[in-house]
Amino acid sequence: MIESRAAQRYARALIGIAEEMKKIDEVSNDFACIEKLMRESNDFFLFVKSPVVSKQKKKTVFAELFKTKFSDVTMKFILLLTSKGREGLLPDIIQQFYKLRDERMGILNVTARTVVAMNKTQEEQLIRSIQDLTKKKVRIKRVADPSLIGGFTVQYDDTVLDASVKRQLEILRERFATS
Repeated sequence: MIESRAAQRYARALIGIAEEMKKIDEVSNDFACIEKLMRESNDFFLFVKSPVVSKQKKKTVFAELFKTKFSDVTMKFILLLTSKGREGLLPDIIQQFYKLRDERMGILNVTARTVVAMNKTQEEQLIRSIQDLTKKKVRIKRVADPSLIGGFTVQYDDTVLDASVKRQLEILRERFATS
């Protein structure tokens, strides 16, 4: 919990600076690159998280890896994190940064789970319905979930809309159990 609060504070500070300097897109692209590198290279991920590697060594490696590729805002931020010994929070900070960026842009991230892929018309209709309900732009992430049997579930923020056959069967089972 404490770690996530620290990640939120760092992300809020960074997005404030990036907004002020009009570099939100650059920082987002840099973070996407770091995220991809952490996902694809377990060695890099372990390096970032390692408390054994010295701050100076990490700063040197980050500077060599990213100095020509990343914006000055991102580089200074990563070096600041490293000097404070907080570089291990980077994955959480990146997620918090994306969340804050999307909130400021009025984008709602939605996860739609279905047994089979929705066709274009169904997806557009779902997006329109959620946009009408929330008054926000919708970015949808599609997930295949065979356990649903049929139908779909939609999740955004703390809301879950469950129109799955699995849930309908659970409701029937509960009704028969109480009768």
